[in-house]
Amino acid sequence: MRLISWNVNGLKAIMSKGFIDTVKSFNADILMFQEIKTDVIPLDLQSLGYEIYVFPAKRKGYSGTMSMTRIHPISVSYGLGKEEYDSEGRVIILEYPAYYVINTYFPNAGEGLKRLDFKLSFNRDFEKFVTSLKKPCIICGDFNVAHQEIDIARPKDNINHAGFTPQEREWFSHFLSLGYVDTYRMFVKEGGHYSWWSYRFHAREKNIGWRIDYCVVSQSLKDRVIKADILEKVMGSDHAPILLEIQ
Repeated sequence: MRLISWNVNGLKAIMSKGFIDTVKSFNADILMFQEIKTDVIPLDLQSLGYEIYVFPAKRKGYSGTMSMTRIHPISVSYGLGKEEYDSEGRVIILEYPAYYVINTYFPNAGEGLKRLDFKLSFNRDFEKFVTSLKKPCIICGDFNVAHQEIDIARPKDNINHAGFTPQEREWFSHFLSLGYVDTYRMFVKEGGHYSWWSYRFHAREKNIGWRIDYCVVSQSLKDRVIKADILEKVMGSDHAPILLEIQ
């Protein structure tokens, strides 16, 4: 099974950047998009042969997730059951016989860390929800945190910045310790590989980036992971898509 996760930073915006052809080229069984910023599914996307599930934010032009699958799920559910998060359309859960596939868009701690408490609350409630499930999980999305120093180009300059606070990084370490695996690190141990770059200062050209997009799997699925990668050359958003192949 081939999965793609991508923060598209606006579905309407990326549609004008060859998005349909890019989606076709992925040849993925399941696609998970974050920050779609709309509740309208373009007709061109609907014609690709996928079942499409959308969880938009109530606020227009903000947040939202969308999952597309060729493999019909047993069930589909949305959110964590708490209005403060679910009004922002942050989680879609597809249930399959052997596992759940969860598309998630974690909150950003915000300028001046004004949403750090909100982010940490989401982290805790996401953790409670996932650990309560009775099957293994494949969790893909924008976690909005660079876990370790090798996951960010300039760690010293970004200490206590949103996405690189000790609290966010500690929670991610804690979450992995509960029996989850950062699949990319199964294959790539060195730094210098990122999934998000600022639009400013030619950051992508200079590879001054952050790795904040992850595919995380339950420990019991680890041996079924064939490949995990960042598709750094795929353009259209300030994020790169990430890939997971599992048997």
